[in-house]
Amino acid sequence: MKLTQHGNHFWQLTRYGVFNCYLVKEEESLTLVDTNLPGSADAIVQAARTIGKPITRIVLTHAHSDHAGSLDEVAQRLPDAEVAFSQRTADFLQGNLALHADEPKSKLRGSFVTRQTAPTRLLTPGALVGSLRVVATPGHTPDQVAFFDERDGSLIAGDALQTQAGVAVAGDIRWLFPFPALATWRLATALQSAKTLRELEPARLAVGHGRVVDAPLAQMDAAISAAEAKLHG
Repeated sequence: MKLTQHGNHFWQLTRYGVFNCYLVKEEESLTLVDTNLPGSADAIVQAARTIGKPITRIVLTHAHSDHAGSLDEVAQRLPDAEVAFSQRTADFLQGNLALHADEPKSKLRGSFVTRQTAPTRLLTPGALVGSLRVVATPGHTPDQVAFFDERDGSLIAGDALQTQAGVAVAGDIRWLFPFPALATWRLATALQSAKTLRELEPARLAVGHGRVVDAPLAQMDAAISAAEAKLHG
C-alpha cells in the first residue's frame, strides 16, 4: 500500500493504484478514514507505525466493501480505538438494506458489506471527530458522509466525488474509470451533495478513487456543471 503525505495533517494510503483510505494527524494520534478493501489491515497498521503515531479513531464514509472492507480486521488489531460512523452506515453494515421512507426509491448499487464491528460512537452531521467535521453527502449511497478538516481546508469526500480519470460527481460516468458512477445510488442527490461540499471552499480534495487535488474549486465547478448537464440534458 502506497503512503503519500499531503500538507501537514494527512496521508493517503493507496492500494492497487486506485483504492484510497486516509490517516489524519492529531496532536498525539491518528484518525483512520475508511479501511479500504478486505485484507488491508496490516498495511494500515504499518503505515501508522511509519508515521510514528497510534491510530485512536476509525471512521467510515460509507458501507461499500472498498471503504469498510477491513473494518473488522482493523478494529481487532486496535481494540482501544474509537469506532465512529453514522447510524445509516451501521444499518447497512448489519445487513439492513431497506430504504427509509424519506429516501428516494432509487436502486441501491455497489457492494455493500456486513461487518461485526459496532460503532462506539454514532456520527451526526456537524459533529467533530478530532479535527474533522462530519458533512452529510448522500447520493453515492444513502449513508455517504465526508470529513472536512477545518485546520487547513482539506476535504476527505469518500465517493461523493472521484478524481480518477478526472474530477466527477458520483453517478457521472468517466469511462476510463466508471466504477464509482456505476455503484452510485442517485445522481440527483449526489449532485446536491457535491454543491454542499463546494460551498465549504476546500483547499484540498481527497477522495476514495484517484489523486488528491490541491486548489480543487475550478475542477469541482466543472464537475458540478457536467453532472447538471447529464441530469437535465
